[in-house]
Amino acid sequence: MTSHLRQASFRGLLRTINMRCAIPFVVLMSTILVSFASGQGSRDDYERANTLEERTRNKVFRDQVDPHWQAEDRSLWYRVDTTPGEAEFVFVDMAQRKRVPLFDHEQLATQLAAITKADVAPAKLPFTTVRLADDEPLLFFSTGKGEAQRHWEWNRESHKLRELDKPGGSGDAQQIVLRPSPSGGAATRIELTNGTNRTLQVYWLNFEGEKQRYGSIRPGDTFEHNTYVGHLWLIANDDEQPLELHAATSETLSVTISNSGTPGRRPNRRGRRDNANTSPDGKWRCEIHSNRVWIVNSETEEEIPLSDPAPDDDTFGGRVHWSPDSQKLVVMQTKQVEARTVHIVESSPKDQLQPILHSFEYAKPGDDLPIPRPTLFDVTTQKRIPIDDSLFKNPWSIDDIHWWPDSSAFAFHYNQRGHQVLRVLEVNANSGDVRTLIEETSPTFVDYAGKHFLQYLDDTREILWMSERDGWNHLYLVDAVTGQVKHQLTSGEWVVRKVERVDEATREIWFSAGGMITGEDPYFLHLCRVNFDGSVLTQLTSGNGTHLWQISPTGQYLLDVYSRIDLPPVTNLRDANSGELICELEQANMQLLEETGWQTPEPFVAKGRDGTTDIYGMILRPTNFDPAKKYPVIEYIYAGPHSAFVPKSFSRHVGRMRFAELGFIVVQIDGMGTSHRSKAFHDVCWQNLGDSGFPDRIAWMQAAAEKHPEMDISRVGIFGGSAGGQSTLRALLAHPDFYDVGCADCGCHDNRMDKVWWNELWMGWPVGPHYADQSNVTNAHKLEGKLLLMVGELDRNVDPASTMQVVDALIKAEKDFDLIVFPGAGHGAGSSPYGIRRQMDFFVRHLHGREPRWTE
Repeated sequence: MTSHLRQASFRGLLRTINMRCAIPFVVLMSTILVSFASGQGSRDDYERANTLEERTRNKVFRDQVDPHWQAEDRSLWYRVDTTPGEAEFVFVDMAQRKRVPLFDHEQLATQLAAITKADVAPAKLPFTTVRLADDEPLLFFSTGKGEAQRHWEWNRESHKLRELDKPGGSGDAQQIVLRPSPSGGAATRIELTNGTNRTLQVYWLNFEGEKQRYGSIRPGDTFEHNTYVGHLWLIANDDEQPLELHAATSETLSVTISNSGTPGRRPNRRGRRDNANTSPDGKWRCEIHSNRVWIVNSETEEEIPLSDPAPDDDTFGGRVHWSPDSQKLVVMQTKQVEARTVHIVESSPKDQLQPILHSFEYAKPGDDLPIPRPTLFDVTTQKRIPIDDSLFKNPWSIDDIHWWPDSSAFAFHYNQRGHQVLRVLEVNANSGDVRTLIEETSPTFVDYAGKHFLQYLDDTREILWMSERDGWNHLYLVDAVTGQVKHQLTSGEWVVRKVERVDEATREIWFSAGGMITGEDPYFLHLCRVNFDGSVLTQLTSGNGTHLWQISPTGQYLLDVYSRIDLPPVTNLRDANSGELICELEQANMQLLEETGWQTPEPFVAKGRDGTTDIYGMILRPTNFDPAKKYPVIEYIYAGPHSAFVPKSFSRHVGRMRFAELGFIVVQIDGMGTSHRSKAFHDVCWQNLGDSGFPDRIAWMQAAAEKHPEMDISRVGIFGGSAGGQSTLRALLAHPDFYDVGCADCGCHDNRMDKVWWNELWMGWPVGPHYADQSNVTNAHKLEGKLLLMVGELDRNVDPASTMQVVDALIKAEKDFDLIVFPGAGHGAGSSPYGIRRQMDFFVRHLHGREPRWTE
């Protein structure tokens, strides 16, 4: 054992002696030494860790439902994986509220085998997608590829199969709705064949539901790509009309596209003129050049200046905001400043010997920033209307500019630098007078980045607004005439997480919420709806887990999927208006996953630093877990205040579990200072990022170890990247009595060195002495534990100098540490295979006290 490990172990030894004073000392010492020297960090452990992904892949079934809605939501069908290599097609009739087979799998397989003279198993049919006729009991599918491809029609009533000369059916392209690809999922592959006479476009739908183009497919060609189970791939024509949407399956998804002539459903977009610089009546066009604002007569092309020439450092730009009556317009003018430039060196370029200097703009806390302000012009008088800026003199940002329909005034959203004042201001279009419609203030911060929603309601001159003014994140309806709150739409000791949809016609708002249900994890998400007057609050999802949902194309139905870290997905179909259960669709089966030895993560709750607040986390154990052994504990940390980070949905957690395979128990915790709880819970981070919730984390681990004595908290490691890298080092500097070993990747170790928006929001502005007080550079001389620092030399997210300044301080303080600088790598370089291996080795050496991959 290293001397440091002996010190850590001795803390545990003394604690154990106090607990078991009746046990003879020699026997007790023998027991403890055996537990410390148990087979952990061996070559076999590394083999299990490195093969964990492969061993546990594709072991959960009935966990993915990709619905294909039919005939204005009267029915839907989907294909679901049931066992390895096997699947079934399912049909749901809304009127009957039943889940039944889409067709007789055995009869279809028998008839298909008879015609093709090939073996066809009912659960292994040679196709993965079908097309249903809307008004007939027919479905169509294709088998084979290329010249060997054949097309078929199946009658669901007569149970008869016949071969077709060409692909049949119009498909369900009219029902295509773009939605986000789910995160996670095992690696798989797609093969998309263009069976049309037109070039098709292929898009991946990202985690926000946005299209990302991946290429085109010429007629007869096949597009092949690696992807992940559940990821969504959209096929569209050259006019961007969606044709087919497919979810990747555990087996390679092979699809032939044949219905390119059928226009699909376009993504929902707000209407907008093709050229926002043109006035609504079409008579004028606004242009900006020579640092002046001009209007151009659309008929004569006469150019008329509206502004005087502005200085070179006070520029006009951005979108032009015309009043609805075309008489006024608003343009942003911005006082420019000299931007900070960060320089980094690429030491080992791929295509040349000599290093390359890279430079880029990167604002840091306290820097001078551009100052934007709205300018108002009268087209009729061709003059500028002065605006009183006393209510928005020091902007961080000005956005959401909006004209009222009667053109009497426009409103905008003002975020004051320091993020302690937010206002919605209204400017009188004739006088330039400014008044406050909404004001949010806080002695700490107003979380504009994560808890902001603003929607103007033109017909009623109201504003929907999100606020933490009562201590919890809730929704409000504000009268934009008086500036008074008409209704608080939601209230209570729970939070609105996100506004999902607003229906101005019915005066209803859909939102996701956390913490509404007593006894459930407050981070679990549910979909809810409430009226604009705060009445009829309805929870639309149900089940003890965190929920994902998908609304049917007509909005009548809701596909509700919930899971927990210890419960695989459950999929239900619900009435989207009432939340009533219509049909239970699937309950995932993870038996094969459990047979690999995979240990179900344990959600664990304990009291925080105040003895009353619940702190939530999870515990991960190795596949060869033995409750009779002692396991050092490793905490994975990310304590960024912008969210909460302990997983809530079901996953294999391979990234964390592989550390556990080396003979550790791995934990993850959301301490105070993170988001999605009360304002008071969140406020702990203000001017206090060095806290990182450590008092809560330590109390949580102590409570967990009391319940689970296999957790040896006399040997504790910690690792994380970015803000997690900062927290990792902070743990060793501020809490060396608890944390022994840390691996810090790309840390923002001094908040004065990091990006301006993130740090000024939580640490405040102006930059005060608290920045230096909590800097890992300032406190580097306090290092006692074992430290591995990692950084990518081309990190553009966190200035790599932040890590090197820690290195400089540690050297000056005569401290021992390990350092890896990754040539050519950017942010998160420690998550590379080499970085992961080095972190695993570091923990084995310093928590197990043995060289990695040892053998007997």
